[in-house]
Amino acid sequence: MPDSKKLFENLSGAGKSIGVLTSGGDAQGMNAAVRAVVRMGIYVGAKVYFVHEGYQGMVDGGDNIKEASWESVSSMLQVGGTVIGSARCKDFRTHEGRLRAALNLVQRGITNLCVIGGDGSLTGANLFREEWSGLLDELVQSGEISEEAAQTHSVLHVVGMVGSIDNDFCGTDMTIGTDSALHRIIEVVDAIMTTAQSHQRTFVLEVMGRHCGYLALVSGLACGADWVLIPEMPPKDGWEEQMCHKLSENRADKKRLNIIIVAEGAIDQNNKPITTDLIKDLVVSCLGFDTRVTILGHVQRGGTPSAFDRILASRMGVEAVLALLEASPGTPACVVSLCGNQAVRVPLMECVQMTQEVQKAMDEKRFEEAVKLRGRSFENNLNTYKLLSHRKIDAELPHSSFNVAVLNVGAPAAGMNAAVRSAVRVGITEGHTMFAVSDGFEGFYKGQIKEIKWGDVGGWTGQGGSLLGTKRTLPAKHIDKIAEQMRIHNINALLVIGGFETCDRIKQSASGTKRRVFIIETMGGYCGYLATVGGLAAGADAAYIYEEPFDIRDLQSNVEHLTEKMKTSIQRGLVLRNENSSENYTTDFIYQLYTEEGKGVFDCRKNVLGHMQQGGAPSPFDRNFGTKIAAKAVQWISKKLKEFYRQGRVFANTEDSACLLGMRRRALVFQPVVQLKDETDFVHRIPKEQWWLRLRPLMKILAKYKTSYDVSDSGQLEHIVRLRAKDSSAV
Repeated sequence: MPDSKKLFENLSGAGKSIGVLTSGGDAQGMNAAVRAVVRMGIYVGAKVYFVHEGYQGMVDGGDNIKEASWESVSSMLQVGGTVIGSARCKDFRTHEGRLRAALNLVQRGITNLCVIGGDGSLTGANLFREEWSGLLDELVQSGEISEEAAQTHSVLHVVGMVGSIDNDFCGTDMTIGTDSALHRIIEVVDAIMTTAQSHQRTFVLEVMGRHCGYLALVSGLACGADWVLIPEMPPKDGWEEQMCHKLSENRADKKRLNIIIVAEGAIDQNNKPITTDLIKDLVVSCLGFDTRVTILGHVQRGGTPSAFDRILASRMGVEAVLALLEASPGTPACVVSLCGNQAVRVPLMECVQMTQEVQKAMDEKRFEEAVKLRGRSFENNLNTYKLLSHRKIDAELPHSSFNVAVLNVGAPAAGMNAAVRSAVRVGITEGHTMFAVSDGFEGFYKGQIKEIKWGDVGGWTGQGGSLLGTKRTLPAKHIDKIAEQMRIHNINALLVIGGFETCDRIKQSASGTKRRVFIIETMGGYCGYLATVGGLAAGADAAYIYEEPFDIRDLQSNVEHLTEKMKTSIQRGLVLRNENSSENYTTDFIYQLYTEEGKGVFDCRKNVLGHMQQGGAPSPFDRNFGTKIAAKAVQWISKKLKEFYRQGRVFANTEDSACLLGMRRRALVFQPVVQLKDETDFVHRIPKEQWWLRLRPLMKILAKYKTSYDVSDSGQLEHIVRLRAKDSSAV
């Protein structure tokens, strides 16, 4: 194991000062990013300063620039907006304004700047960095700073994080705030659906996105909208008639609800705005439907940040501090971005220029190019939407003699129904006859199989649980009966949605109570993902998992840590325990230990979350991911059926005829099931290697534990797993 002291010294922030500010429009998760910058900065020995009210506070100076303490970012994680404030600043756009800002930073020794905002805010930061040397020369000449001060603070390092609900910045898969905004939109759509169905109404929703249609596109996918209008894909001439025809078809099919989602920047082929009122008037005049308009506006920016945004912002904040510590005088400004499931650094101005290229392409009506510039994720979303949104008439469909069955297995998981809907509709589009199997493999061998049509899966996207029904029954005992059912129904391919028990819903907060520690048990079998990621999202003090064994000394160390914490202004604690983390150190044992050891200092409460984690409506991510992954799976099945079809029969004897489809880094990968044997711990039903273990030191650092960490060449924080190698750290 590397020498943790040596690693710590390599990343020492001693003598360095970091300024953190939020600029431009607010976005949920900005506070989590600020908290991570402050705590990671203090952790490595640097001074960290809040710059209140964005660039305006930097220009005005005074009390707008204040040193931050560990406690000053307590309870920020779950708060929406930005606690340190954001403001539009005309002064910073002037040379004189930037000169005043430079003076204010030099007076406090700040030469490292972490900016959380949109592309305008980040461009401004880069200009400031480029002018820095000249600004200091001016300040020396005017006598406001000394030559020595100018030399000491000769280089300004800048790292950006993109806070924007529109997800309109090239170079990152997701921006801080986008996932939370999608949650708000989907909550509204789900609420509207009940009233719309009651009254047989059509709803036209306007969502944010003046230049980017990401929110409209993904929310349209996530709720199964009938029509989506975005700036990157103006509808073809005659779209008005096509849309009205689709809506009237829905009504004829007894569908009581129509949803049309419009990005505020939606345009037609001639760059003419398409407004919600225009669409409403069109539907009313052509169809006479009762039509209502809802403009979501700033509701999308509001509310508590989602777990995804808290984790994303926390990871980015830590990575931003590491980037500042490693920067040399010649290092260009960078942006911390999300690439797959990794936090990476990319050159700031390259991303800004690419973002500007998108708008230029749209202005010049090069819409296909604009979509490609948005990135692979945006393009995939758009292609999936096109695939699923419009029912093809039989004459348009390719003819296939293949029968494909879909079933759910294992525990119910939010997003299963979205995946089934997507699989059925893509399968029909490919020309296959689709069959639904009820109650998993148990229903399969009992013959609970029936053909499922396009309209049968309408409205499934937002439903929780499994509408097909799912059982944990394994196929091995009834393999002969299952084979017989496959012969009877002539099933050529099988799409199985399920697997080892899964769920991704953590909703627990321990804020608002004085001197209290919450002990929470999460699900996950032997897999500690929920406890770890939930702990990072909720700002937990400890998370006990099977993958990192712990003993009584670790528990005692955690209690002592919490006791010290309660003596500060932070008087709340949160401890998570994965359900199978230890046979003997049960949730009750840990609760009783903390209760006894914390007497006179704090009291304890415990909560076993249980199956509530599997309940409720699926999140936007689960709906979208389920939809895209099932569409890709059925397209793969279609390709393989054609490859293996010879002389009227399908021969599926190769390794890759049975694959698992999943996300690895950035790519969706089809991996032969037989290859997974070597990578899987079947006894405990978990992979032998878990990528998310790298996140554990982040949780510990942000909870003020000393822990070992390493920085790889890519700037990623790498975890050094200490199995049974004990020190005073928390496990």
